[in-house]
Order: sequence, then C-alpha cells, then structure tokens
Amino acid sequence: MTEILQKFVLYMKEVRKTSENTILSYERDLKKMGDYFAGQGIKGVEQITATGLNSYILYLESQGRKPATISRNIASLKAFFQFLQKEGYTRQNIAEELKAPKVERKTPAVLSEEETLRLIGQASGESPKELRDRAMLELLHATGIQVSELVTLKLCDVNLQMEYLTCRDSVRERIVPFGAVARQALEAYLEQGREALLAEEESVYLFTNCSGQVMSRQGFWKLVKSYGKKAGITGELTTHTLRRSVAKIS
Repeated sequence: MTEILQKFVLYMKEVRKTSENTILSYERDLKKMGDYFAGQGIKGVEQITATGLNSYILYLESQGRKPATISRNIASLKAFFQFLQKEGYTRQNIAEELKAPKVERKTPAVLSEEETLRLIGQASGESPKELRDRAMLELLHATGIQVSELVTLKLCDVNLQMEYLTCRDSVRERIVPFGAVARQALEAYLEQGREALLAEEESVYLFTNCSGQVMSRQGFWKLVKSYGKKAGITGELTTHTLRRSVAKIS
C-alpha cells in the first residue's frame, strides 16, 4: 500500500497541483488508514471493501475523533479511492458513498446585559489606564464597532459635542453615534488620562498603550480578559463576545 500511496501523492502534487498542506493531510490520514487495515491482515487496496471503510470510520468515532477530523479523513479517502479507480487499481470508488458527520455549530457566546455592565464597571478607577479602559469599553458598548476600528480611531474621528465618531476603511466611511455615557467616559479620559499615557510623546490616535504607542488588538483583548476575570465572568470571553453581546442588547 505504501507504493500506491506514494504514487497518489505524486499525482496530487504534479497533476492536480494540490497545496503542500493538503497533500500532507492526505498522506497522514491515509497512513493511519493503512495501519488500521494492516492490523486486520489487509495489505492491498484491492482487498478493502466499502463495509471495511465504514468500519474504519466507526473506529475513528470510537477513538473520540471530532466530527471535523472525521470529515477530513473521509475527504482523504474519497480522493484516494477516486485515484485508485481512475488509475485502474480498483474497479469502483468504494469511498464514494461515505458521508461526513454533521459538524455541530456552536452558538456564539454572548454576555447578558448585566454581565456586560459588570465587566465595564471593573474599570472604575481614576488612574490614566483605567480612564482609558473605561472609555474604550463604554465606546465599544455604545457603538458595537469592530475592535480593529476601536484601536485605530484618531482624535479627529471623534466629535464629542455631537456625540458621534467616524469610522473609515479602504472602501467607505460611516458615522456612528455613541451617546452621553460614552461621551462622559471619553471626556474623563481626554482630560485626565491621555496626556499621562503619552508621557510627552505625540500621537494622532485616540487610544494608546502605556508607552504612548497605538494599542494593538491583542492588548485590548488582554484587558478585556482581565476585567472579565475580576467581574467573575466564567464563560468564553473575547472581544468578539463583547461585540456580539452589544448587538444582542441593542
């Protein structure tokens, strides 16, 4: 079986122009299949039956393989046995009727309104960092903008008097209102926190890290996670969780 597997790999690489990662995946899956059938005394592909392939899939399930992993293995088997039929090694593609298991789609995690407000409430201190964090969380809560948009906002993008901000990308720009609560948090941050964080540096960005540089998405995620822990939120918590929670509440 090893020799035929090598021919299959060569065919996928030179004829089908399959990506290296996909070929490695096929090779890994098919070697496992070969080991399984070798353990049953089956060494030639012509000896493998459709019933045998179904038994192999059931074996993978019994080993606790995830549906996504089993689906990938089935894709590998189908490609391999299609090649065997095309090249005349077998008379039919016995993997053709294999069906991939349904992959359970997890419902995206969201926070309740009470959990969201409790999270934001953790940034209640008067230090420059906490003022910044409160302003960022309140602004995200009020607008539901993407985190990448939040951390790249510039001072000129914010209109405090009219309570709106301008979000831009390569295609368009849009006006997003934010309301009085976020405005108060922004005013406190701009009046008492931002200059201290800049430490005599200059920046066009609204929010900076403690070194006066533009904040990264990863940096914001870390502070969200930290405040979530303080708030006693035990479920999955990411910046996307917070955005989905805002969408649910709005």
